[in-house]
Amino acid sequence: MSELQFTIPTLFGLEGICADEVRRLGLPQVRAENGRVLCTGSEADLPRLNLNVRTGERVLLTLGAFPARDFDALFEGTKALPWERFIPKDGQFPVKGHSLNSALRSVPACQSIVKKAVAARLGDKYGLRTLPEAGALHQVQFAIMGDEAVLMLDTSGPGLHKRGYRAQGVAAPLRETLAAGLVLLSRYKGRGPLCDPFCGSGTIPIEAALIAKNRAPGLNRSFSAQKWGWLDKKFWMSAADEAMDQEFDGEYEIWGGDIDPSAVELARHNAQLAEVDELVRFGVDDATRFHWGGLYGRVVTNPPYGERVMERKEAEELYRAFGRAWDKFPEGWKLFLLSSHTEFERTFGKKADKKRKLYNGMLKCDLFMYL
Repeated sequence: MSELQFTIPTLFGLEGICADEVRRLGLPQVRAENGRVLCTGSEADLPRLNLNVRTGERVLLTLGAFPARDFDALFEGTKALPWERFIPKDGQFPVKGHSLNSALRSVPACQSIVKKAVAARLGDKYGLRTLPEAGALHQVQFAIMGDEAVLMLDTSGPGLHKRGYRAQGVAAPLRETLAAGLVLLSRYKGRGPLCDPFCGSGTIPIEAALIAKNRAPGLNRSFSAQKWGWLDKKFWMSAADEAMDQEFDGEYEIWGGDIDPSAVELARHNAQLAEVDELVRFGVDDATRFHWGGLYGRVVTNPPYGERVMERKEAEELYRAFGRAWDKFPEGWKLFLLSSHTEFERTFGKKADKKRKLYNGMLKCDLFMYL
């Protein structure tokens, strides 16, 4: 089996956590960079990455990188890559990408040139003037940073945050990859209670249950590369078998609460779809009066920010009241709270022991850690 290069884009702030996940899968040459994790692996690792990675946005197969200071260099560099190894005669190969700090500023122009270069290479190799593009999807992606272009194929299809359990969300939902990142940053492994008193559609408790059970997040969905002829189907089967063999059985104390009964109903429905409804309990509850028995545990939560869901003043009043509720918790409890509110610590009434910068989509946030 030949060695392949993979790029796994992440939300900013989750690169280190994602790199740790990839290392645990036993892949070599793992490297975290800004907004992405790089590694090498075999054909068998392509399904393993897609099925198992919790905090990556997608798995891209990297075909090559080269200097591209002008459009001619972009065309020639793209055409020189071995596209025929991965895209069959009838494969669809739409192109998308981005350009940062580059002389090649126009993304549509770059798309058009990459498309022509791939078509020229495939046309030469298959002896065709026109390619039918009627078969499986092979999404081409480019990233141009400064003078360098990187060309990739998207193996995932819909982003990896689309686990398949959230048919619909509540307003301003938290992305599943970020929810998993929060749980992993809290170092939760299934021991002790984990509570989310602002659970919305249940994403944090559901991701916590998947982590506690060690259930691969991609088991209930499909991926683009499953339709690729060059990738043996047996690799998908063995990756799924391996993932299921590593699941744990156990009882966990995972709870989600929300003041909105319809959100709680939706959270229960999503937990059923994720097949963790027996591991998580949800209830209608007011976070400002929130309390939990026991001397230790953790709260991992994402309250409204006052940016999109509710007004800033309302958010501040909510933080104040939640701060008073948190004061009554025993010292063995830890709090991991994500907010974009610049005055969060002041309104909550307590300085965080640690802070970590994260992004919820394009929104800059802090994870406030009370340890």
